[in-house]
Amino acid sequence: MDIQDQKNTILIVDDIEMNREILDCIFQKDYKTMQFGNGLDAFNYTQAHSDDIVAVLLDITMPIMNGYGYLERVRENNLLNNVPIFLITAEDKDQQLEAFDYQITDIIEKPFNPMFLAKRVNSQIELYKLHRSLEYKNLLQERELARKNREFAQINVKVISVLALSIEFRSGETGKHVLSIRNITYRLLHKLRELKYHECANLSNEDIDNIAYASILHDIGKIAIPDAILNKPGRLTKEEFEIIKTHTVRGAELIERIGLDSSQILKYAHDICLHHHERYDGRGYPEGLKGDELSIWAQVVGIADVYDALTQERCYKKAFSHDVALDMICTNQCGAFNPELVSIFKNIIGEIISQDLPDELPGFANA
Repeated sequence: MDIQDQKNTILIVDDIEMNREILDCIFQKDYKTMQFGNGLDAFNYTQAHSDDIVAVLLDITMPIMNGYGYLERVRENNLLNNVPIFLITAEDKDQQLEAFDYQITDIIEKPFNPMFLAKRVNSQIELYKLHRSLEYKNLLQERELARKNREFAQINVKVISVLALSIEFRSGETGKHVLSIRNITYRLLHKLRELKYHECANLSNEDIDNIAYASILHDIGKIAIPDAILNKPGRLTKEEFEIIKTHTVRGAELIERIGLDSSQILKYAHDICLHHHERYDGRGYPEGLKGDELSIWAQVVGIADVYDALTQERCYKKAFSHDVALDMICTNQCGAFNPELVSIFKNIIGEIISQDLPDELPGFANA
């Protein structure tokens, strides 16, 4: 049903029954009318049916709750915004002017001309309905725009995720590394939240899903690294290592070009790309951040990246065992991580790597 068809009620609020009946006769043909003899009964109805009301015809002097009391309660409860409210009264001019402080639409003095009254009220109702129609259309347009933005964001993330996998293939990997990083990041963040570890305590499920997806983009900047350096089987020279280190900045620049505002995942990915090689003691790169200057997601992806890189075979090394990799992390052989984080990681990584994740995480729809 169209939203306008549901909103077709006029409230008639007057303590004199004859006045209510006269007003009812004028409007009952075109509207649903509701009569009340005091402001309190009218307000109770308004609370329950405010979306149906298209106009209020209100007397000032009434028992139990007068017209001003009704208006105060309506405004206090943020009801009937933009709905035309007419005071139909025989009160003096000073009292009538006071009513405009309550954002009424107009004042019609008793005795009134029925045809004149109908014209004035109907014209305001038509303006109100037009306003509601425009608001409704704007709401639909906003929802459609939001839907298209979500679709665009998902396409962006999927395209860049494929690009991340292509970087893995380019360096002779199978894509297992980025999926392992996602797995470890996802489960470690859930465990950290369970333990109320610092800012992880405030992460929502959607936050964790988005960070896990963002983690697979951590090495996207390697697209800018020459094959000869990326796939070099031996030890890198100092100059070559400096070039490798630029993949952090290049990855962040690539995501900036896609647009950080297009997806929450890309906002996390930008930070992760730039900072997953920073270390807790400030001896990482590219900015030398340390301690709490590092976001928890950059720290989590950093330790997940190191562990998985150690336990997988690469063109320049054999795979280390789980125990050796943990020892290297705990003894800072791969740079210093937050000791608290290392302790938790050491206790749960065995459980994490024993579990698989599906190809799609539940939160991807929120990208």
